[in-house]
Amino acid sequence: MAQAANLGFPRIGARRELKSALEAHWRGDLDEAGLARQAADLRAAHWQAQREAGIAVIPSNDFSLYDQVLDMTALLGAVPARFGPVGARVSAAQYFAMARGVQDAPAMEMTKWFDTNYHYIVPEFSRGQQFRLAGTKPVDEFLEARALGIHTRPVLVGPVTWLSLGKGRDGVEPLSLLPGLLPVYAELLRRLTDAGADWVQIDEPILVTDLRDDQRAALRDAYATLAGQGVRILLATYFGALDDNLDLALSLPVQGLHLDLVRAPQQLGRVLAAGSDKLLSLGLIDGRNVWRADLGAALAQAQAAARLHGPGRLQIAPSCSLLHVPVDLEAETGLDAALKGWLAFARQKLAEVATLARALDEGEEAVADALAGNARAVLSRRKATRIHDPAVKAREAGVAPADLRRASAYPHRRAVQDRRLGLPAFPTTTIGSFPQTPEVRRARAGHRKGLVSDAEYDAFLRAETEACIRRQEALGLDMLVHGEFERNDMVEYFGEQLAGFAFTRMGWVQSYGSRCVKPPLIYGDVSRPVPMTVAWAAHAQSLTDRPLKGMLTGPVTILQWSFVRDDQPRARTCRQIALAIRDEVADLEAAGIKAIQIDEPALREGLPLRRAERDAYLQ
Repeated sequence: MAQAANLGFPRIGARRELKSALEAHWRGDLDEAGLARQAADLRAAHWQAQREAGIAVIPSNDFSLYDQVLDMTALLGAVPARFGPVGARVSAAQYFAMARGVQDAPAMEMTKWFDTNYHYIVPEFSRGQQFRLAGTKPVDEFLEARALGIHTRPVLVGPVTWLSLGKGRDGVEPLSLLPGLLPVYAELLRRLTDAGADWVQIDEPILVTDLRDDQRAALRDAYATLAGQGVRILLATYFGALDDNLDLALSLPVQGLHLDLVRAPQQLGRVLAAGSDKLLSLGLIDGRNVWRADLGAALAQAQAAARLHGPGRLQIAPSCSLLHVPVDLEAETGLDAALKGWLAFARQKLAEVATLARALDEGEEAVADALAGNARAVLSRRKATRIHDPAVKAREAGVAPADLRRASAYPHRRAVQDRRLGLPAFPTTTIGSFPQTPEVRRARAGHRKGLVSDAEYDAFLRAETEACIRRQEALGLDMLVHGEFERNDMVEYFGEQLAGFAFTRMGWVQSYGSRCVKPPLIYGDVSRPVPMTVAWAAHAQSLTDRPLKGMLTGPVTILQWSFVRDDQPRARTCRQIALAIRDEVADLEAAGIKAIQIDEPALREGLPLRRAERDAYLQ
């Protein structure tokens, strides 16, 4: 029979309990034992929620107090020397110091996890690097779940992905460390086997990237070693297609293979045609976005796989860990019913997984009501007039190649700008926003709660803006900014003023550690009903004779830091946002703003994982 499986569950808690516990611990208000108790309570609740949703294969060791890559680094004893010697296990103080830094020991580097908005702590490797088990977290959490009557599948970051994501110091090539690393992984698998685990999920998302020859060789060596440790291995790939790495993945001596069929549905046919005898985990439910799945279409894929591969060798799963989506849609009480009906957060996605698995096993009639309700929601979204704006579509379709090029060359524009602004050869400015001080945050919170009137809040912001201008003048800066005190977030501020956006109340996802973000929802065609920043920019410019920059967030960053509609190509949505920002630029120019800064911090993170796809993205 086909099984409903999950690859990972959000760890922060439905009410961000993990954030509260971590920050209390860091403040000294919650001791290590108290933090451990609260973490155990969260894990128990998450396992129970998955069991109640009908998930047969429930992950363990997907929970982390900070980051799963950091967990692996600590488990393997790969603690940089600046954090002190490692005893029998890495201490909680060392663990958090690696992530956050302490006096005289700066934190390890942090960067984005593949092309997601989640951050991981980058492993560091030095000459003479040694590995050993410096903890028992995967075994402990497996036994913890078993004590609750829940048999789990432990999750590990794979050795080749872990090494590939790390950085060598003093000329150390991370993959050269594989021979010393594999015995430690093998020991861990044996311990999990002894504890009663029958399957282990090993995540190797590096397989969906352009692999070097040494990485391919490392994968072969790694799984030749790990295959004989007594536990069956599900090799989990996600965030894209295996493509030229498909034959390699199928050749590895593992018992199961997980495929991302949301990002790369086309790879299922190739895998089935290969005639592999591996268990196939079909990632049919989007683990990175918040829209309800089209269960009819997903079921058709699953049924095709069952006919060719046999339902007994299939699992139905999300495309990747559900770490990247909010916990529970039921917490959203402020969304209108129609929009809410198009959404699915982690708990709802588990229900979708279970529905597909049951339909495959027992027939569609067993889940007829769920399938019918899903079909109605999918049709409602497809036909909703609020999603589609004919004027926006016509304008976007009318963008010609000439519109994508500047009318004059940069040297000419530079000469005109120099004459107009009269700036020195090396003008001074700042990057943009000034600190959101406690006073600014209190005023904003009071305004939102109705404790500060509109007039009082406006007067406060004007005073802060003028003080910011005067401070820059006193410092002798040449190009000023207005401080952006009126803005709560560089994406949310614009999204709140653009058509096609909606916002949740509890749609939090983990960015790193205790840092959670609440991405906007882009549900429909995007346009700019009214100017967004002109009034504040013009007011600030009126306070000074020096040129002042207009400050805008760019379309790629707005796109990357939102949950984006999946019913049209992302490029179309990005162009719609770009047209709205273009209108804002024109209005700023008309208001006398002579310089405009457009911030695109997410430009790099949106770059496709495959080099062959990057030119199209950059165009």
